[in-house]
Amino acid sequence: MSAQSEGNYAEALQNYYEAMRLEIDPYDRSYILYNIGLIHTSNGEHTKALEYYFRALERNPFLPQAFNNMAVICHYRGEQAIQQGDSEMAEAWFAQAAEYWKQAITLTPGNYIEAQNWLTITRRFE
Repeated sequence: MSAQSEGNYAEALQNYYEAMRLEIDPYDRSYILYNIGLIHTSNGEHTKALEYYFRALERNPFLPQAFNNMAVICHYRGEQAIQQGDSEMAEAWFAQAAEYWKQAITLTPGNYIEAQNWLTITRRFE
C-alpha cells in the first residue's frame, strides 16, 4: 500500500496482482480488488475501476466504500452526458448512481451525507 499512497500506481498494481495470486481468503481478496479499483479510478480508467469494484463486492457485499465509489463514477458520467447534451443518458447514469449510494447508505447509515443530500434534493431518496 505504500506504493499506492506515494502515487506509484504501476508498482502498487503489480503488488496487488501478486497479492491476488497468493491470497485465498475471499474477504481479503475483496479489499485487494477494491484497492485495484481505487488505482484505476485515480488513473481515470473508470470502466476498469467499476469492474474491480464489482468483483470486490462479489466477494464481500458489505463494502460501502465500493458502492460509494461506483456511485461517484456514475454521477461523473452523468455530468459528462449533460455536458454532451444527452439528458437521457445523464438520467440513466444518475439513476445508477442513486442506487449505489442507497446501498452504501444502507450499509453505513449516517455516512455519505453529501450523497444523502443529493438523493434528497433530486428526490431519489425513497
